[in-house]
Amino acid sequence: MADSEKITINMSVVDLGKIDLLVEEGFYSNRTDFIRTGIRNQLDKHVEEVKQTVTRKTMAVGVVNYDRSYLEKRRDAGEKVSIWVVGSVIIADDVSAELALDTIESIKVYGVFKASEKVKNVLASRIL
Repeated sequence: MADSEKITINMSVVDLGKIDLLVEEGFYSNRTDFIRTGIRNQLDKHVEEVKQTVTRKTMAVGVVNYDRSYLEKRRDAGEKVSIWVVGSVIIADDVSAELALDTIESIKVYGVFKASEKVKNVLASRIL
């Protein structure tokens, strides 16, 4: 999976044992397969709630990239950007801390936020 992130979870030894039993019995190829399947099933169960929240909060879903050219256009137009994303936000390496501070009003990411350390530092108070 190219766009995946590693997570860590704590489980009881009994639940872990049950997973191992299901893997051994051939229901799942490994523990990761079981956990991914469980997560996807829960996400599928709540798909309508996610859609409604995304619509209500005017969020983007997926991977959203912001580069210097785009942010300079916003700055030149006197506009600020509020970033609300379910997925991943990537602020390109060509975006200076000053440009980010001038153009990005707020950021809320349900997922992964990638930017240079300088950009992350200047925007720290604007990350919701």
